[in-house]
Amino acid sequence: MSSEYLPPSVGAELGRQALDAQAERNFYARGACSPTLPEIDGVSVTELIAQFGSPLFVFSENSLRDQARRMREAFRSRYDNTQFAWSYKTNYLNAICTVFHQEGWMAEVVSDFEYHKARKLGIPGGNIIFNGPYKPRSILERAISEGALIQIDNWDELSLVEELTRHLSKPLDVGIRVWLDAGIRPVWSKFGFSVENGEAGRAADRVARNSRLRLHTLHTHIGTYILAPGAYAVAAAKLVALREQIFAEHQHLVPCINLGGGFPSHSLLHGMEGPAERVIPPIEAYADAIAEVLNRLPAKKRPQLRFESGRHLVDDAGYLLTSVVAIKGVRHPVAVNADLTGRDYKDQMLLGEQARASYVMDAGVNLLYTATWYQINALPARVVNAPPSPVRLYGPLCMSIDVVRYSVDLPPLSVGDVVTLHPVGAYNLSQSMQFICYRPAVVLIDANGKPEIIRAREVLDDIQRPERLPAHLGGKA
Repeated sequence: MSSEYLPPSVGAELGRQALDAQAERNFYARGACSPTLPEIDGVSVTELIAQFGSPLFVFSENSLRDQARRMREAFRSRYDNTQFAWSYKTNYLNAICTVFHQEGWMAEVVSDFEYHKARKLGIPGGNIIFNGPYKPRSILERAISEGALIQIDNWDELSLVEELTRHLSKPLDVGIRVWLDAGIRPVWSKFGFSVENGEAGRAADRVARNSRLRLHTLHTHIGTYILAPGAYAVAAAKLVALREQIFAEHQHLVPCINLGGGFPSHSLLHGMEGPAERVIPPIEAYADAIAEVLNRLPAKKRPQLRFESGRHLVDDAGYLLTSVVAIKGVRHPVAVNADLTGRDYKDQMLLGEQARASYVMDAGVNLLYTATWYQINALPARVVNAPPSPVRLYGPLCMSIDVVRYSVDLPPLSVGDVVTLHPVGAYNLSQSMQFICYRPAVVLIDANGKPEIIRAREVLDDIQRPERLPAHLGGKA
């Protein structure tokens, strides 16, 4: 017998496989069947597609109102003097904005376009918070005349506001936006004045010395999808310290601090392990962290607390219904009641990338801007009596980047099957683009379960209306 030791080695078959290859060998590694979503608020998904066409955005009014009420209760039960504004950029559809305004939300806008929308919806200037790094002169003039709260972002804007308010007979309430290090990375230093290097204090000093201006709000927004409630406690403490500094220097107690938004929805970032309820703190945890800081102040020195939340309120209420239009790749040998031998299935799975089925959907990244960051859930409308396996979801665009999910577990689907993507209510509509496809209709399921069109499906005239054809190319003179 040879005494030479030969260490164990990894065979060629196992060595060339990905880390999840062993799971791929087990027919039921991903469960016996996939979760489904046959209806939204009691309304059949397939009936919605039949009535309004595919793809189709759907929003739940009940979900919108429930989320708003839960957030309001979370904060006001801990800190009564709290006010909320709806972030128009998150979803500016009139029906969505109106739901939040009915719940008592102010309007928070970041552009002339959004300001015009809020005013056309009947929101008075005094109920509009105006943010953003660029506010054109004309809209600043209007906002000043209508009493909107302009949250000044930079020195050039401060100079312009000073110029436009020279004629006023009484001071205009303004805010200043500041940025600070709350322990979150990256630090959003693009917006506002720095707290740490004293710039914010200098901006506040300049406002305080101007008899035409009154410093109403100290505002910060530390980022988006913030998973650490304690970061808001840090931000609140730094705003309180800045407020104390201003009071010491000018005997002016700034009435309001605004902590922006950034609270997460139940979306999961790519690479995160769910379920979302396990890894995403509830809104009550954020309220606890912030209220603890403010409640330490003497009662007479406690400021009004404001928020400009968006994603947290609307994302979970939004769905995108889409249909399978083509199947690509090798289909796994899965059939209802099939007498499968494990070998055939294993051989298919071990072939690698070429063995993965791909579904081409009629909705792509032109409608799902957030698919870049979030692993959007995909739920079939019908039960398929077969275990799920990893597949890829492509959109309909003639672009290789049009991938909604690079890998998601789904059962074998057929052309015409409806898949619901969720949550998608935040930013996807406001950042959707018209690229080779008409943008779909949007439906709101009201509190009584009735689906109502809140944005019609685009037609050619919607896209071509702004165009002009020169006479030399055949247009009308």
